[in-house]
Amino acid sequence: MPRQTLTGTVCVGVHSPDALVRAGLVSSLQNDPRVQEVPPERLHEADVVVAVFDTVDAAALDQLRPVSDNSDTRFLLVAGRQWQADLSVAIDRGVRAVLWRDAFTPPAFIRTLVTIADGGGSLPPTLQGTLMEQVRWTHSEVLTPHGLTASGVSLRELDVLRLVAEGKELSEIAIGLRYSERTVKYTLYGLMKRLQLRNRAHAVSYAIRAGLI
Repeated sequence: MPRQTLTGTVCVGVHSPDALVRAGLVSSLQNDPRVQEVPPERLHEADVVVAVFDTVDAAALDQLRPVSDNSDTRFLLVAGRQWQADLSVAIDRGVRAVLWRDAFTPPAFIRTLVTIADGGGSLPPTLQGTLMEQVRWTHSEVLTPHGLTASGVSLRELDVLRLVAEGKELSEIAIGLRYSERTVKYTLYGLMKRLQLRNRAHAVSYAIRAGLI
């Protein structure tokens, strides 16, 4: 479940095996009241953990696992420009932003930390492009051929939801989509059961809030 928007001071943990690098990052936090450092032994309490890598690859992402015992930890990676990791895996591990080390500035650092703590993310343009290409490929090569979408709602379910939102009865939906009325009914109520939606109005409300229709 997404975290609520944070207010007040952002608690930041810094993880780096290089003591000088860590000291430099910590010093960048000390003059801004919006952020506060969390000691290394309390990284699990941090809203955002900063991790430093020269090269971000699968091995680097594996190192994030023991950094914090909180599975909801959100990471900001300060990295060299050697990115060799799968972005989707990085995001799954909690990475929400990346700053290139050679473009690092304290204002950008603080701004990114606040963005992450507020539920956002930030990637350099090159990584944004890579992520968009991964999403496009996943949709076209994996999801669409199987009638699926990234939301976990099938294309058939989306079609039914759109027509329900237009006020159509099940019989009208069946005619419009050229399904049997039983198929429409099973599609709609299967979706409602899977997502624990109470009724049709709740299903439509969920679809609108999720940006599905």
